This record gives sequence, C-alpha cells and structure tokens, in this order.
Amino acid sequence: MPRGDKSSYTDKQKRQAEHIEEGYEDRGLGKHVAERRAWATVKNRRWQQKRFRPRRDRAPRRKPRRHASEPQRSRAHAGNNLSGNPLLTVGAVF
Repeated sequence: MPRGDKSSYTDKQKRQAEHIEEGYEDRGLGKHVAERRAWATVKNRRWQQKRFRPRRDRAPRRKPRRHASEPQRSRAHAGNNLSGNPLLTVGAVF
C-alpha cells in the first residue's frame, strides 16, 4: 500500500474527511492544507476509538499481584472486623 493510500478507510470516514476538509477551506486554509488536516483528524479519531474502546472488547485484565508487605486475607472473614469490640465478638456472654 503506497503512502497516502486511503483504501483502508471506510466510506463513512471518507465522507467525514470531506466534510472536515470543507470546514477548513471555509476558514480560509488552502486546499492542500485542508485535505492534510482533515485526514489527520480522521486518523486521530480512528486511533482514539481503538484505544478507548470498552474493556470487554480488549484482552482480559490480569489480577494485580499482592505486595509482600500486605497481609493475606481470606474471603470467609473479609467482612468480620469485630475483633476489637468485646461486646460484638462471636460467643460473647453477657
């Protein structure tokens, strides 16, 4: 594919480039500069869509590793943080 070939762009992207180019020409830019900027804008939007697509479309995220200084926590006792209060501990007799 030679440099500057636009065959890989969709029809919608080509229409968008034409519309953007017309807007630049209306602002007073030359035909050549307007065309270059229009395609640069379309290319930038294309890159952003690929980069910021939802997580479900990308590779799955790995679980972060636990740092050695962090204590290991079991899931069974994750919500039981009552050990500091003697009245709320399991098996407390009144």
